[in-house]
Amino acid sequence: MTTTNEITSRHLIDIVKYRAVWLWITAILLLPGVLGLIWGGIHNPHHIPLKVGIDYTGGTILQYGVQEDVSNENLGDIRAGLEKIGIENPNIQIIHANAENQKQNSNIKNIISIRTKFIGEDTSTVNNITKSISEDYQNPELMSVSSVGPTLGKELFKNSVLAIGLAFLGIIAYLTIRFKFDYALAAILGIAHDVIFVIGAFALLGIFYGVEIDGLFITAVLTVVGFSVHDTIVVFDRVRENLRYYSKKMSFGEIMNASVNQTLARSINTSLTILITLITLYFFCGITTRDFVLAMILGIAIGTWSSIFFCSVLVEFWEDKKTKIAAAAKS
Repeated sequence: MTTTNEITSRHLIDIVKYRAVWLWITAILLLPGVLGLIWGGIHNPHHIPLKVGIDYTGGTILQYGVQEDVSNENLGDIRAGLEKIGIENPNIQIIHANAENQKQNSNIKNIISIRTKFIGEDTSTVNNITKSISEDYQNPELMSVSSVGPTLGKELFKNSVLAIGLAFLGIIAYLTIRFKFDYALAAILGIAHDVIFVIGAFALLGIFYGVEIDGLFITAVLTVVGFSVHDTIVVFDRVRENLRYYSKKMSFGEIMNASVNQTLARSINTSLTILITLITLYFFCGITTRDFVLAMILGIAIGTWSSIFFCSVLVEFWEDKKTKIAAAAKS
């Protein structure tokens, strides 16, 4: 069995000594995203903090492959042409063709993505849009048309919020049963921390780059929630195990430091393995899943940070306060 000297002598990081530093860094990481969410809640339609895609608002997205180079300066001309044929407030994005699209059609250099109100089976509107694009670009290829009705979009949004809520309730119940209330509360705050960071990052991406969230984003958030709580439980399990053997020989802060350092290599190695895979997918997978992969990358990275430098610090801080209060009461 590991001796007290061995468990206290091998520390790569000191959770207790620099706990104020870790909490300040955590606050700095969250601040830009929180500001982005506030800005989005004020300025976005229906006061939704994030820019939502047609999965939730309803609408139609048409994607045209073109042979010419298209820059953001050309968006105004495309928008003006669409408004002439009655397409109100079209959302237009330029997407560089990836390797897969270039293999299918070597002439395609860029993809013009047009988001409009729900079109449904109105083929005449699609034909008019195609004619409008043809005026500026030679032989545009209609690569995809996807539509979601407004009613279905609202239902999907409600179901997504419900899914996240149920996941939180289930995790709260599990952690409360398995650990003490202090541990469960710290883990829940850690999950909230990770979710706020990810959705805050996408709020900023929506403001500056027009990135919208869809059903895959909710899937990514739920996956991040699961990873975050799993990583935190590993740390807390080690704390509980060390408390059984060293609670009478060491302070809680020393046990927390030792437990975090014992699981540090495992947490970093696991996260790095996942991140390497996700980064590879981000650069080489199709554009339709790129935002999903980006959300996963952000969530895994911040989840590793929170389990080590946020949740552990909170538990140590609360235990330290309880010890001081108990000592003051005795005196």
